[in-house]
Parts: sequence; C-alpha cells; structure tokens
Amino acid sequence: MQWREQDIRTDFFRGSGPGGQHRNTSETGVRITHLPTGVVVTATESRSRHQNLQRAMLRLEEKLAARSRKKRPRIATRPGRGAIARRLDGKRKQAEKKERRKQVDD
Repeated sequence: MQWREQDIRTDFFRGSGPGGQHRNTSETGVRITHLPTGVVVTATESRSRHQNLQRAMLRLEEKLAARSRKKRPRIATRPGRGAIARRLDGKRKQAEKKERRKQVDD
C-alpha cells in the first residue's frame, strides 16, 4: 500500500515505562495518523526514534491493507436438529423449575 507524504501526520512524544533516563527525556515515541482514513498507529517499544518510526510505518501498512481487504459474506445457516433439541430441553427444564417454585394450595 502506498500513500502520499501529505496524507500522513507524524508526531513524536515521550514514551513511558521502563527504559531509564534516555527514554524519559527524549521524544522517541511515534504516532502516525493517516489523514484520509483517520487510522492512528503508535510505536513506543524501542528507545530509538528511528526504529519506532519503522515499526509504526509497518503497522500503518498492515492496518490499511486490512481495511482494503474484502470481508467474506456470512453464509446464513439454520441450527441443527440436535441444537434445537438441546435448546428446547433447557427451556423445558427451566419451566419445570419455575413450576416447582409456585405456592402449593392446601
């Protein structure tokens, strides 16, 4: 999937979590927004901005490819005879249980 440079916005931010002083003081986290679709991806695993940028680009490509893939239509199916029997048996047992809760007239 290829896009134009003006279609994406890249933001850099400070990552959080483990990594020490380098991670806490430098803006190595990368957030890429694909403006036409609004898809946002981030990468903060590495302490390297360059590696995070590469990872974010790969994630963006994967997300856009997944969006462009056609979904297979669901084939409607009917429940089998056994499934119907199990459901009705459960309903019958529930009805019997409720029937036993009623007050007995003496």
